[in-house]
Amino acid sequence: MVLVRVQVLVGFGAFGVFWGAWGALIPEVQRQAGVGNAELGVAVLMIGLGALGSMRPAGAAVDRFGRSAVAVILLLMAAAAVLPGLAHGARALMAALAVLGAASGAVDVGINTLASEEESRSGRLMNAAHACFSACVVLGALGAGLALERDLAVDRVLLVTTVLLAGAAVVVGFPGPAGPPSGASRRTHRRSGVTDRPLLVLGALCGLAYLVENAWQSWSAVMLRSVFHTGSGAAAAGPVVFAAAAAVGRLAGHGLTARLPQRQLLALGAAVAAVGTLGAALAPGVRSMLAALVVAGLGISVCTPTILSLAGEQARPEARSSAVAVVASIGYGGCLFGPAAVGLTASSVGLRAALCGVAGLAAVLALASLLTWYAPRQAEQAQQARKAARTLDAEG
Repeated sequence: MVLVRVQVLVGFGAFGVFWGAWGALIPEVQRQAGVGNAELGVAVLMIGLGALGSMRPAGAAVDRFGRSAVAVILLLMAAAAVLPGLAHGARALMAALAVLGAASGAVDVGINTLASEEESRSGRLMNAAHACFSACVVLGALGAGLALERDLAVDRVLLVTTVLLAGAAVVVGFPGPAGPPSGASRRTHRRSGVTDRPLLVLGALCGLAYLVENAWQSWSAVMLRSVFHTGSGAAAAGPVVFAAAAAVGRLAGHGLTARLPQRQLLALGAAVAAVGTLGAALAPGVRSMLAALVVAGLGISVCTPTILSLAGEQARPEARSSAVAVVASIGYGGCLFGPAAVGLTASSVGLRAALCGVAGLAAVLALASLLTWYAPRQAEQAQQARKAARTLDAEG
């Protein structure tokens, strides 16, 4: 249904605008809070920890209350969005980012569930939704940058994102087709085992995809600055080029899902990401690195949406949110610890070698998506065969 697709895209778009703006605002938030780099690093870590703590409860809430729960969660994030701009001191900033991270993790689960629900009803949507997110990340970053150049205060910029998130909540909460089943569904999915092996496997694959994606989002500017000695403006081209390539890649992935099985699309995307990541890590100059970043962004962009879509397919309809939450929360481990692992490795063997390791993990993702895929379905078929055999014995 068109209305539901619009609701999904609006939710992803508002989410992307906020995180794009946040990336541009970090230096000003740091200055206003009066914290050093080490304190800022700990504070930013709280975003991921907050998200990890909220994703599973959010999945249960969306399973039970459907779209209305997603609208409420968006409103909570709208309220949390202004908090970093009001923080002064390390403790206040850590508390603000923990609350923001919890709200963000809940929104992540909610909007991905809406996309998965609509995809199950009327066909492919997940890659298009994530493409909307990536495009809006770029728009949010550019808009926040222009606002800062015009001396607009950090809290005012964040207030704009609050208005956008609140507007998205109104759109998402607009009555439409029924969302995930309610009432007894929560009890049902507790019995259905949403943490079974297929979801754990998908969660591990999601962790690898998040790790590769966030490694470049976090370290591309650093590599341009430290390896090629560019200025700060030129260094910002790294994450912008990568995010723009991801938006294009997800739009292409939206079309490819009609032509390729999702398992093949996942493997192809990861393989392309491995080639692009290796090329960027070994690039002899700025232009060749940015060109390789485009390849890496195009490849890895389709991986996370495809994995989350598969998580929705693996689950029963009444437990779809909880399934998405399981996979996303496991995957967030890669998002949270991946960039830090790259930094620790780089301190020992150098940044180029550390990013070559990321290329190796992308190759592992490509291979694992092919080798591990059949086991869950075979296990499910075997379980169904055993159940049928018991039924026949009982009737006999």
